[in-house]
Amino acid sequence: MTTRIGERLSYISGIGQSVVGRRTGLSEMELTMQSVQAAIADAGLQPDDIDGLSTYPGGGRGTASGGFGGPGPNDVIDALGLSVDWYSGGLDGAAQLQAVVNACMAIATGLSRHVLVYRTVTESSAQGSGGRAGIGSSGMGRGVPGPFQYLVPFGAMSAVDWLAYSAQYHFHHFGLTRESLGQIAMSNRRHAALNPKALLREPMTLDDYLGARMIAEPLCLYDCDLPCDGSTALVVSHTDTASDAAHVPVQIHAVGTAVRGRPSWDQWEDLATFPGRDPAAHLWERADLTPADVDVAQLYDGFSMITVLWLEALGFCPTGGAASFLEGGSRIALDGELPLNTSGGQLSAGRLHGFGLIHEAVLQLRGDGGDRQVGGRPEVAVVANGAGSTVGCMLLTRGLA
Repeated sequence: MTTRIGERLSYISGIGQSVVGRRTGLSEMELTMQSVQAAIADAGLQPDDIDGLSTYPGGGRGTASGGFGGPGPNDVIDALGLSVDWYSGGLDGAAQLQAVVNACMAIATGLSRHVLVYRTVTESSAQGSGGRAGIGSSGMGRGVPGPFQYLVPFGAMSAVDWLAYSAQYHFHHFGLTRESLGQIAMSNRRHAALNPKALLREPMTLDDYLGARMIAEPLCLYDCDLPCDGSTALVVSHTDTASDAAHVPVQIHAVGTAVRGRPSWDQWEDLATFPGRDPAAHLWERADLTPADVDVAQLYDGFSMITVLWLEALGFCPTGGAASFLEGGSRIALDGELPLNTSGGQLSAGRLHGFGLIHEAVLQLRGDGGDRQVGGRPEVAVVANGAGSTVGCMLLTRGLA
């Protein structure tokens, strides 16, 4: 019996991105309107063509919650004057990619034909002149809920603390080094230099990386992503509309959303891996392709250690093999065997919370990457988002199968 892969009924028909900056002076709605209007136009559509809407996290969390989420679905539907048959916004699921997965499911079930998906952050403006707040340091009210009660009282306020556990494990058992992690930061910076929207474009040397202040040993400042203001949007459309597509279709070949262990930052049963192990396995179970077919990778880099774990989870190197894979940085360069985070990623281009990685994957598959375009006309891209308790990944292909 052949399993029907429902996400293959969907392709990304349009992409859009607002201005991106440390403090843009624009409201979350202004940024969102820039990205969503650009995505609709890029798809060759009008707002009247949009019959679905999906976002992460939804609910209009906005500046009051540290700029983590932009306007909610109802606000955007109202601002654009949309008439939709379906919409969704939610925090849990396959991380930021859940908004795309939801769009695919709406299309596969016939609820929508053109779904507008967006993600907006104003974390830099919300930060103001103070330091960057940890995930566990705000929004707790009077109590410390859920898993945070086992972390926050011991000073583990941020995901950088929680990722340091995995980094220390890899250092001790597999020979990962700070020099290994530095290859990710330096490669991202080289790619960012070719991206006009990237926030950090000046060169970075290994000495620069090693000399940066420590945040949570062994992770330093340059292992952490860069808060910014910005919005990214895409239009996910049914493949039967592809004959009218304004660009080469970028098909959603497979998604990975599984959770087969404990969805936890610190109680995952195997510190050698992390919850990305399960969605990665799920992705390849649903795909007709293998890691060897991937031409470009856009892997979540909220912290460099997350990228290490995704490289291993997705099978580009074995568990514990990242140190060897990253040595010298040549494999992840634009002309390497696996060009990685070609826009500069979140470490240098800015923390667009994973949606910037989707945007970049589509640009690369279209051949629209400009000075940072990967050679040889890439055909397959993988995108991985999230860490800890919410993770997901997606395989994209140039053209329709």
